[in-house]
Amino acid sequence: MPVASLTSSITSAIGNHGVYAVFLLMMVDAVFPAASELVMLYAGALASGAFAGQHVVLFGWTVPYGFQAYVVMALVGTIGYTVGALIGWVIGFYAGRPYLERHGRWLHLNAERLDRADRWFERRGNLAVVIGRITPLVRSFISIPAGVARMPLGAYTLWTVIGSAIWCFVFAGVGWGLGASYEHFNKDFKYVEYVVALAVVAAAVWLVVRWRRSRTTTIEGNASDPAR
Repeated sequence: MPVASLTSSITSAIGNHGVYAVFLLMMVDAVFPAASELVMLYAGALASGAFAGQHVVLFGWTVPYGFQAYVVMALVGTIGYTVGALIGWVIGFYAGRPYLERHGRWLHLNAERLDRADRWFERRGNLAVVIGRITPLVRSFISIPAGVARMPLGAYTLWTVIGSAIWCFVFAGVGWGLGASYEHFNKDFKYVEYVVALAVVAAAVWLVVRWRRSRTTTIEGNASDPAR
């Protein structure tokens, strides 16, 4: 099952490319789910020295195992996520709501979800970003709607940094604490992957069925309208 290799793909990427892989994966996660929990867990475990022959290397400098490496990994994750979040904000701000209503399905955004996001930002203001950044799955769907809602960039950036820092430092800290026990945790985590895989497949089927029904309804409506 391809999704079952998610863990090994992510851990291999981080093991081979270290902080650069963490930066890129967290940047992607800001606009589309990329298993940021696992990314930061593994980053923290790597910082603890749990994996023989793997080191935290930043611009050619090998960071000593321990607290220094942990801070570097958590900061890189925070910066990567913030960069991705800013990209998402820019997409939402300049693409605008009409464009996203037409094409947002590829990012799992539609008119209903955009309306929900507008109400979310209206009710909670700046807290909407912080709460969203520390909420699984939701955290990947905050960036673009924030741009659509014209949330001030300064406030958006500040609260994104705070929320993503909490997320990255906590999960990297858990991975650092697990240390050598990570391999056992990683083995148990594979069962979660199967659940995720089933959820992804179910969501994909639901989207296809919904799209086909919508298309059929549109075609029938056009055919029954004599003015067309």
